[in-house]
Amino acid sequence: MATESQLLAPPTNNSPYAALQLSQAAPTFFASQSTFALPWPLSLLSANESQEKWQIYHNVFTACLQTGDNESAYLCLEELTDRFGKENERVMALQGLYEEATAKNDAELQAVLERYEEILKEDPTLFAIQKRRAALLRSMGKTSEAVVALTALLDASPIDAESWSELADVYLTQGMFEQAIFSLEEVLLVTPNAWNIHARLGEVLFLAANKAEGAEQPKLLSEAMRRFCRSIELCDDYLRGYYGLKLVSLPSTRECTFWRIHQLLTLYLQTTNQLIPLLSDSSAKTSKSSDSELPPPALKTTEKLNEAATAKLSEIIRRSKSGDKAWDGYSEAELIAAHELLSRDAQNVAR
Repeated sequence: MATESQLLAPPTNNSPYAALQLSQAAPTFFASQSTFALPWPLSLLSANESQEKWQIYHNVFTACLQTGDNESAYLCLEELTDRFGKENERVMALQGLYEEATAKNDAELQAVLERYEEILKEDPTLFAIQKRRAALLRSMGKTSEAVVALTALLDASPIDAESWSELADVYLTQGMFEQAIFSLEEVLLVTPNAWNIHARLGEVLFLAANKAEGAEQPKLLSEAMRRFCRSIELCDDYLRGYYGLKLVSLPSTRECTFWRIHQLLTLYLQTTNQLIPLLSDSSAKTSKSSDSELPPPALKTTEKLNEAATAKLSEIIRRSKSGDKAWDGYSEAELIAAHELLSRDAQNVAR
């Protein structure tokens, strides 16, 4: 049974398991709602009218689409449409999302795209529709057009963190690390305390370091380590941050079996592990950097961070597996990755 916190949580925070729970709770939720409702705006006078109610409808709608329960999703969409009207920007975006999810072929997706473009011709300021259009272009494989759409959106709203994050992800899939790094830095200008974005930036810096040569590689790895440190400073038990911190200091493990489960989590393994061989007490002392650059971390500092990450990952795994309260929010895939990482490190030490 879905909890109240799950019903009210933003859909992007829901794991596949949580989405399934929400979808299964849809019939119960519908039954709990009044069968009689006054038309809007008289519905505002009803005791059944609340912001939480419509947030739940939105979340259940999204969860049902994720799990393939299109019938329940349509019922949610009807309720939202009756309440806010067909011309409401958010409702139009949800209508488009429903059509995207239920489209059976590329021709139907193209028809949805054309409807977005018709709506935007009448009112180019509808950001929700602009975002859905960009997302649809990307899902259809029209990456260059998606980049154009996102940059146009950001020209109009340069502080839209969500669009900067999406643009960074598009650049990353194209191997354009410098542009992806810039986009994530823009996200942090808007949301400087977003620990997940600091960790995400650490991932991208790590990827860029794997492609770099010479002095550029330790520089990028050092910056990746700082980003991971910042993420766990902001969120003490953030598994991905500790995973990344561990990765920067371990020996290279490019062939990671967890790659198939979660591509970016695998890449974490090299950050501290990969940085340690590039550092030494002498090189840390003699390395030169410009006034605008931070010096690389000392070898002892990196080793201590590696040890701290190992201890924290072990604690997270142990408490999550034992079912301790407040330690059950980690995904199974991340816990598997962390366990595999620590096991591999232990094998390397034994050798």
